[in-house]
Amino acid sequence: MKNRIILILAILNVIFFVSTLKSCSNTFLQKASRDREMGLRLDLEEKVNKISQEKTILQESLRTRESELEEEKIGGQAIKKALVQEQLVNQSLKDEIQKISKLRETLEEDLKEALNVHKAEKSKK
Repeated sequence: MKNRIILILAILNVIFFVSTLKSCSNTFLQKASRDREMGLRLDLEEKVNKISQEKTILQESLRTRESELEEEKIGGQAIKKALVQEQLVNQSLKDEIQKISKLRETLEEDLKEALNVHKAEKSKK
């Protein structure tokens, strides 16, 4: 009877030992899996932080470019206004030149007529 109790206890000890080994093995596998997952999370978190920083830098760059574009637009509008004014001045000057040309032609005709009249008077005398 003592041998049976010892045998039963020995079998139970072996069963508990095997279950303890399995439990330790499962715990080790879970720890390894958790460590891999934590490593992946940390890597992803670093990537997210890096991308966030790049996003911030790109947004600042975009704002700078937009303000430069606005300045260029304002400059372009000022240049357009100046060009329109110059075109108006040029058109006005062209009109003045045409008027002066017409006056010159009229004066030349009057001068020719005056010379012809003067020559005719001289020849009559």
